[in-house]
Amino acid sequence: MNNGSPYGDLMLLSGTANPELSERIAREMGMRLAEMEITRFADGEFDVKIGESVRGHDVFLIQPTCHPVSDNLVQLFITIDALRRASASRITAVTPYYGYQRKEKKTQPRDPISAKLMANIIELAGANRVICVDLHAEAIQGFFDIPVDALTATKILARRVRERHGHNVVIVSPDTGGAHRARRMASILDAPIAVIDKRRPRDDAIEVNNVIGDVAGMKSVIVDDLISTGSTLVGAAVALREKGATGVDCVATHGVLTNGALRHLHEAPIDEICITDTIPFPNGQPSFDDAPKLRVLSVAPLIAEAIVRVHEGRSVSELFR
Repeated sequence: MNNGSPYGDLMLLSGTANPELSERIAREMGMRLAEMEITRFADGEFDVKIGESVRGHDVFLIQPTCHPVSDNLVQLFITIDALRRASASRITAVTPYYGYQRKEKKTQPRDPISAKLMANIIELAGANRVICVDLHAEAIQGFFDIPVDALTATKILARRVRERHGHNVVIVSPDTGGAHRARRMASILDAPIAVIDKRRPRDDAIEVNNVIGDVAGMKSVIVDDLISTGSTLVGAAVALREKGATGVDCVATHGVLTNGALRHLHEAPIDEICITDTIPFPNGQPSFDDAPKLRVLSVAPLIAEAIVRVHEGRSVSELFR
């Protein structure tokens, strides 16, 4: 695919972080993934072999930096370097999930700002552009000195909410910091907003102080960017039920789902947990028996359209309207 792009023909490559998503994106675009082999040496170091010429091509490398985060980041850095040295015309790092994004500021003395460091290394490796989905903090875009297309899965998740509940819902932010996500979802659904007022007495625990907004007699949908341990959503769901919510769903873009998270969520007063496929499910696609409350939607059409628009030099912001 060229369509007159000054960067040459479009080429898709995939790391090993989420090959299923890469294949879905390629199918959406009617393309194939270019040949590439990633292996390990005996000491655990990665070796990358790109099986066809990338010289003069507009290359999009799909590699979310999810668990195992360090392995997937190193793969990303090494592959970008290989593409740069092989004379790719332009290299776009497609990282649907951006690792270390929750460490975007110092919260106490002598803290690193890891999200900024990862941006520095991606640029240093040779990336010319980045495509990502639902960053934890929008300010992370400013950590890069190259263009960043920060996509959002809000419309994909809102479609599921509408299918289940129509417009008769209240959209809930699990904390004050995520209120902008709730507002974005609420504007699509023309729904009211509530906010959970919480505090963290320690890193692995939350304490809900109050629910700001009226949820009594309403279906409540908690909106977050990611689900890790699930403790925030469980605490929010309990508080919403106590305030009279007739049902609670949770929607989030990234299913980090650390050990025990799904069990924790399934035992909570939550009706459905909806995530996207930016991160692969730990043991392949979940079955209803394994995770009866979980639903996984694909961001492949969104990312595929963004890649085509970037390649053709067309607006990406139109996807958000």
